[in-house]
Amino acid sequence: MKNKGVKMTASTLVVRMISYFCVAVFSLLCLLPFLLMVSASFSNEGVINREGFGLLPKGFTITAYSWVFRYPKMILGSYGVTILMTVCGTIIGLLLIAMTGYALQRQDFPLRNVLSFFIYFTTLFTAGMAPTYIWVSRYLNLKGSYMAVFLQLLMTPWLIILMKNFAKSVPYEITESGKMDGANDFKIFTALILPMLKPALATVGLFLALGYWNEWYNSMLYLGSAVTYKPLQYYLYNIVNTAAQLKNSMAGAAITITDLPTNTLKMATAVVATGPIIFLYPFVQRYFITGITIGAVKG
Repeated sequence: MKNKGVKMTASTLVVRMISYFCVAVFSLLCLLPFLLMVSASFSNEGVINREGFGLLPKGFTITAYSWVFRYPKMILGSYGVTILMTVCGTIIGLLLIAMTGYALQRQDFPLRNVLSFFIYFTTLFTAGMAPTYIWVSRYLNLKGSYMAVFLQLLMTPWLIILMKNFAKSVPYEITESGKMDGANDFKIFTALILPMLKPALATVGLFLALGYWNEWYNSMLYLGSAVTYKPLQYYLYNIVNTAAQLKNSMAGAAITITDLPTNTLKMATAVVATGPIIFLYPFVQRYFITGITIGAVKG
C-alpha cells in the first residue's frame, strides 16, 4: 500500500515558501563578502585604487598570488606545519578536554569543586602577556620551538567548562552500570561516555581546529625567525607587511608604484588562508548533526 504524505494547508505552504525564500536570500548575502574577497584578489591594484572593489575582477591579474607563492617551498612548508599542528592539537586537545570535563562532573571525585574553581578563576583573571612570555621563554625554555605555540592552544578553560556542562547531561547511572560490570574508569570513559559526548566533541573540536589554523600572534612572539617554516597565518602576515613596507619606502623616496599589490595582496592571503578550512566545514557540519542524533540519550 502506497503511503500518502501529509497534506499541507495553504497557509502552511505559504509560510514555508516565505521561509525558504528568506533563508536563500540570507545565504546569498553571506556569500557576497567571500565573492568580493575572491574577486579583489584577482584584480589589478591600480584599478582597485581608482574604481574600488567589485563582485567581478577588475583588470584581471594574478600578481597578488604570485607574491604569495613566490617561494613555493616556504608556503608548502607553512601549510604542512599548520596542518600538522591543527590535526595533532585537535585530537590531543579533544582527548584531554573530554577526560577533564568528565572527571570534573563525576560525583565520586572529591576534588571536582576545587579544580573547577581554579579553572573558572582563570577565565576572570589572567596574568597577562608579560608574565606568560617570561614563563614560556625563560622557565619552560620553549622560545623558538613550535611547542610554545602548540601547548598554549591545547586546552582552554572555556572549552573545559563547555565539556563539563555537557557531560553533566550524561546520566550518572551509565557510569554506575559500568562499575557493576567490572569496568575501570578509563574503560567506562572510552566505551560508554565518549559515544555520548559526540555533539560536544564536534563543537569543541571545531573550536580547537579553528584556533590552531588561525594562530599567528603566539608565533610572532615565540617563533619569529627561529624556525624555517612558520605557521601559515604568520607567514602570510609577514608577506603583507613586507609589501606594505616596500610600498611605503618607495613612496618616501618619491617613487610612485600603483600596481604594487597591497589591498589585493591582503585579499589573496585571505583566500589562501581560509580556502582549505572552508572546504572542511561541510564535513564538520555533517558529523556534528550525526553526533547529535547518535549521542542522544534514548528514554
